[in-house]
Amino acid sequence: MSSIKPFKISVAEEQLDDLKRRLSNTRWPERETVNDWSQGIPLDYLENICEYWRNEYDWRRCEAEINQYPQFITEIDGLDIHFLHVQSPHPNAQPLVMTHGWPGSIVEFLKVIKPLSDPTQFGGKAEDAFHLVIPSLPGYGFSAKPSQAGWSVERIGRAWGQLMARLGYDEYFAQGGDWGSAVTHSMAVTETTHCKGVHVNMALVSPSDAVLTDLSALEKTALASVQHYQDWDSGYSKQQTTRPQTVGYGLVDSPAGLAGWITEKFWAWTDNQGSPEDVLGRDEILDNIMLYWLPATGASSARLYWESFSAALGPKAMIEMPFAYSCFPKDIFLASERWYKERASDLRHFNVLEKGGHFAAFEQPTLFVDEVRTAFSTMR
Repeated sequence: MSSIKPFKISVAEEQLDDLKRRLSNTRWPERETVNDWSQGIPLDYLENICEYWRNEYDWRRCEAEINQYPQFITEIDGLDIHFLHVQSPHPNAQPLVMTHGWPGSIVEFLKVIKPLSDPTQFGGKAEDAFHLVIPSLPGYGFSAKPSQAGWSVERIGRAWGQLMARLGYDEYFAQGGDWGSAVTHSMAVTETTHCKGVHVNMALVSPSDAVLTDLSALEKTALASVQHYQDWDSGYSKQQTTRPQTVGYGLVDSPAGLAGWITEKFWAWTDNQGSPEDVLGRDEILDNIMLYWLPATGASSARLYWESFSAALGPKAMIEMPFAYSCFPKDIFLASERWYKERASDLRHFNVLEKGGHFAAFEQPTLFVDEVRTAFSTMR
């Protein structure tokens, strides 16, 4: 059996100095010809973010925040996987593996770790407790970068099953959003012996013609969201699906380019009033970006689109294990209860929230925690 090695993030000061030099030497384009975000992230906004990043942002604060939690590296299927393993003080806590997506990271979950693992300190009950396993996707964060093709969401889901077994968890739950939702959906089909139920906060369902009649308000919104995504919001995805290596050069070399590529999605996909900072602090956005900049994962993270995007949105196998879906209204892809009942034969929990977007745990940690507790309470 491969060993599980303790890990702590320790970024060399030279890396931080190099980041500041690169930000100082950014070659900026001219400003956009409109007064909104319709051509992408505005020049003034990105210049302001990068100036703050260079002069005021404190990586060591984020590093210390992550390092307060036990972290490990273990080799699975030839690849080193980085993960947090936060064990609950409550003896009957249930194991839960939580998976992030792009352009997210383990940073998305920092605000929910303590409420989920030690609920009695945060208004919950002991029976709500979870032992949390929070991996970085292959090619993301401090996990290793695949050197060969084949790391699809299905392979990742199977790897997570191996990870949970290696940690001694014979039974567990799984949760995810974005690519984490795709991985979790996959686990609901392949990891049926040991995974006892799943919860997702991004819909991945292809409704049949039979449920595309007499549409509800939510279903009309869901279809409109897909159309908007295809028309105005999917350029990044097409590039990463078809040419991840090409876009990776700029993302790995230019911090301003990386910040623009990622921050624009925090504007587009959060439930905000016009700025991503309506929902998330500037430090939080940069904490997440740093988990792409420091390990230079611009190309390796994009490659997951090349591996999996078409399959993730294609026809799906029926899910028979207990399933739960929380619909945050400003997410990219939404679904109604009847749509999901066609995909999941044992839909235990379905709820439409009043607010929140794509990065549910990051944007609305209290609502997210309540949804996770409620969903898995139906499966324990």
